[in-house]
Amino acid sequence: MSTSAEAAAPNMNLSDPKHLLAFAGGAGLAPKAPGTVGTLVGVALYLLLSMLPLVLYVVVVAGLFAAGVWAVGQVADDLGADDPAAIVWDEVVGFLIAMIAAPAGIMWIIAGFALFRAFDIYKPWPIAGLQERFKGGLGIMLDDLAAGVYTWIVLHIMWLMVEASLRGAGAH
Repeated sequence: MSTSAEAAAPNMNLSDPKHLLAFAGGAGLAPKAPGTVGTLVGVALYLLLSMLPLVLYVVVVAGLFAAGVWAVGQVADDLGADDPAAIVWDEVVGFLIAMIAAPAGIMWIIAGFALFRAFDIYKPWPIAGLQERFKGGLGIMLDDLAAGVYTWIVLHIMWLMVEASLRGAGAH
């Protein structure tokens, strides 16, 4: 089974909604670092969705996750691969999960991006086992959901530390 973006390109059909979604509009076909390019699509989508009220943001992200489970599972089957590198919708949604209720500002977007990519690439426990335990679209999406949750936790701890240090600095 092939996992390269090049192998997926001949089978990609952008007129098929599931392919369009799974490949994040073609971002997954980037010749180098398709997961990173897919995460950049997530950043752009985050910039649009971050204007929504928190509850609506979470509902939209949950819907995007559910759509992703269906689309990436179907496309992986179409391509005959477990998790083709060209499928990057999981990175898009994983980043959106990481940024739920994130503090405002470009610094936090950059930190979220870097943390998410690190967790997605290195897959600390139990992230790596999720895709092995759950097959198909759910498995593909779950490891990025977990990377997003790990990122969310670290990002919010960083935020709390910054806020605490700023309050402490103002107390003197």
